[in-house]
Amino acid sequence: MIGLRSATPVMIEDTLLPFDLPSVARKKVSVAFDGGLLSSNGGVLLLRGVERRLGLAARLAGCIKDRRKAESILHSVEEMLRLRMFAIAAGYEDADDCDALRHDPVFKMAVGRAPETGDPLCSQPTMSRLENAPSRIEIARLMTAMIDQFCDSYCRAPGSIILDIDDTFDAVHGQQQMSLFNAHYDERCFLPIHIYEGGSGKPVAMILREGKTPSGTEVRTILKHVVARIRRHWPKVHILVRGDGHYGRPEAMAWCEEIPGIDYVFGLPGNSVLDAMTRPVADALCVERATGAAPTLRRFAMLRYGARSWNKQRRVAARLEATTLGLDIRYIVTSLAGSPDYLYETVYCARGQAENFIKLHKAQLASDRTSCRDPKANQFRLILHTGAYWLLHSLRAAAPKRSAAARMEFNSLRRRLLKIAARVTEGAARIRVWLPTACPDAALFKLLAGCFAAAGP
Repeated sequence: MIGLRSATPVMIEDTLLPFDLPSVARKKVSVAFDGGLLSSNGGVLLLRGVERRLGLAARLAGCIKDRRKAESILHSVEEMLRLRMFAIAAGYEDADDCDALRHDPVFKMAVGRAPETGDPLCSQPTMSRLENAPSRIEIARLMTAMIDQFCDSYCRAPGSIILDIDDTFDAVHGQQQMSLFNAHYDERCFLPIHIYEGGSGKPVAMILREGKTPSGTEVRTILKHVVARIRRHWPKVHILVRGDGHYGRPEAMAWCEEIPGIDYVFGLPGNSVLDAMTRPVADALCVERATGAAPTLRRFAMLRYGARSWNKQRRVAARLEATTLGLDIRYIVTSLAGSPDYLYETVYCARGQAENFIKLHKAQLASDRTSCRDPKANQFRLILHTGAYWLLHSLRAAAPKRSAAARMEFNSLRRRLLKIAARVTEGAARIRVWLPTACPDAALFKLLAGCFAAAGP
């Protein structure tokens, strides 16, 4: 008689069993993953109030007309947009992270679901379907909506704004469409254009593009569309366009000069003609530095210069600096009036702050995760990351002006206000959230929660 083989015993989920750690104060330490509804993202509840105040998810969802390609029975487009922006702001920049967040009680509350009895959040395939759903026309609507978001963030029309325009390197590690080999970076890449308001750091437009230097026609076209949308909200606003030498193209300068109320200041590469025009000042500066005791001397000069590709002469400011290492000359071209030292040091050099804005967007919100094959999906990702930028920028702006939080980078803001442990219980009529008693930023958290509490339902 052949004996019957016993069934394979069910494996015990040993992660729920207690385990020991080294003793503390001569007392045994036991640890187990059985604490109930806990989350390490307690501060995401703050972002829910911020998003309600801004109305970002509803604004973006309204641009996607054919929602059947993205929605499911359990997940609306607006909810998924809200989830994705919250996740990016909290440091979960990939759609793959949605699988790990499906049962997070705080994220469920942030999108309006009950933490315990509510259905799980959407998974990675559902989120990826959303990223690939918008058509070319819908992507254009979404980009326009972000410019509208910028304008609506002001209580009243400003008298003037500064548009800082620059591109940034975005490495490509696959076969993404639109990627090109760039000899300067020695690899395939995108070079998306970022436009921010120079005084406030508010994002205006993020445009995915090929990995090559923008042409004059491309710069003019981008400025034309962005300025036209802004002028629909603020017809009389004065706009200063500021950028480095890549954007000082004759087409862009000529367009700015044609439109009333627009000025520009761009970097200008040096050449032999400009060097000859500044040689008397440069020679005198070098002699003065050599015969004096100062290690560094700086002088400025204002020139009238017309390149062969320009249709007229323009104002060029030159900054000359003599040091122990030699002579350095930088040029800018501008339509503004003023002394050369003011135009260079105060007006133009302030564009360096735009590099910090790009760092927040690219490095601290990981907006270079443009790994989709379709460029429309990658552009949609840039829009979602810009939405997360708006959430953190608005949260920081609500902090007291003299507090350290008002000057925090997004990584610090995330670490101190978003990545907070929370224990959640759901009752019949109330949801209770316990935050750590020893939270060092409890007072700031409570203040910000009060600022955005009225934005919730």
